[in-house]
Amino acid sequence: MINATKTSHNLIYFRPFKCPQPASRFLIQCNSVDTAISLWWEAGMLFSVFREIGLNEKETNLLLGKNPTLRSTSLDRIRARVLALQSVGINGFALYRLVIKCPSVLIAEEIDPVISFVRDDLEGKVEAAQLERLFITTEARFLLGFAQKVKLLLHHEVPQEKIAHVLNNANLNKAICCKTVEELERTIAFLKPYHGIEIIVRRPAILNYDLDSQLIPKIRFLEELSGGDANATGTVLRKLPAILSYSLEHMGSHVDFMKSYVGLDDREIFKIILVFPNVISASKERKLRPRIEFLKQCGLNSNDIFKFLTRAPLFVALSFEDNLAHKLGFLVKIGYEYRTKELAVALGAVTRTSCENMQKVIGLFLSYGLSCEDIFYMSKKHPQILQYNPGSLEEKMEYLTEEMGRDVSELLTFPAFLGYKLDDRIKHRYEVKKKTAGTGMSLNKLLSESADRFSTTEQPKSLVND
Repeated sequence: MINATKTSHNLIYFRPFKCPQPASRFLIQCNSVDTAISLWWEAGMLFSVFREIGLNEKETNLLLGKNPTLRSTSLDRIRARVLALQSVGINGFALYRLVIKCPSVLIAEEIDPVISFVRDDLEGKVEAAQLERLFITTEARFLLGFAQKVKLLLHHEVPQEKIAHVLNNANLNKAICCKTVEELERTIAFLKPYHGIEIIVRRPAILNYDLDSQLIPKIRFLEELSGGDANATGTVLRKLPAILSYSLEHMGSHVDFMKSYVGLDDREIFKIILVFPNVISASKERKLRPRIEFLKQCGLNSNDIFKFLTRAPLFVALSFEDNLAHKLGFLVKIGYEYRTKELAVALGAVTRTSCENMQKVIGLFLSYGLSCEDIFYMSKKHPQILQYNPGSLEEKMEYLTEEMGRDVSELLTFPAFLGYKLDDRIKHRYEVKKKTAGTGMSLNKLLSESADRFSTTEQPKSLVND
């Protein structure tokens, strides 16, 4: 159809007739507008979510540019993941830092089972900082099976109340995620004869180590040194699980030093390690060599040094300037001579006490009228007296002089009197014996007699005939 219009000059102008726009095109235009509005709205909401996390507009644009998948991820899904992370304690700056360093934490499907297990089964007791490190350092695919591996530890009798402690103090990436179930099973099975579960609980970092290249060689080294005693080897590991943090070369060099410089054999070296595993951590040049040289200068041979180190192992660990030098000064003051066996023995006896305690003990003896020569004489007979608690010593000396009516000089003959318990031994025996033998019995005989013999001592006979 054609429309015609007559002009003022009687010319007819023909104008083509325009058909109406189809309804479908109108709908497409409306839908396009709606989609654009929707995308604009979602983008705004996405920026709002990141703003709530702590990212500014520049950081958000940069993050989305490097991780375009985030733009196509449902806003509800991102919000749900943020709430899930917050439910296990990852909030505030920690959440901001995690998203900046590992944006995939907002979309990786493998994370949800870990969060659910930690929150529900472990009651949220795994520290947020530990979870943050886990998500940052571990590829999402390695998070699969996390719950199964933790349950394996529980199955092997890691106590339920200790499992959070284990997880909080291990490298979860190395200890759990990057190990297969079979590898974790093998590690636990290998450690079991050596008090393995107890060791894991005491030092969870043990699980970080590779079984074949780290745990087996180090533990086998210690076991061979022990002569094949798995139980004793386990005792060393239980006392100092951190011994496994030292390299095999480090442990070997310490053993070689003890063999070549001290003259000890494997059995003796292991015995020292068994008593004091920290000997492995002592520096050979700064501590071991000068201490052993001191003992040699005091006249100790290899056997003497072995006995000394098993009785006073702290000697190799204490600071010379802050500890040993002061104690040497006290010992020389009361009469010990340099480079003598007596000095070495006395120094070994006071390694377990503080300089302050030792000074108080000497002062207490002097206050009771004993001379330095007397103290020297007593400590030679009974070296432990210099490490006793001064308060306990004073109670015993007061009882000796006031209740028992004895002279303090009797301690020169029997200084071991000061090592017995006041109530359980000294008072009890004195009260019993003074009824039968009077008050003048020998201190040595009174206290040294065995409990069985003391209990069968003849009681006073009755003066009344039955």
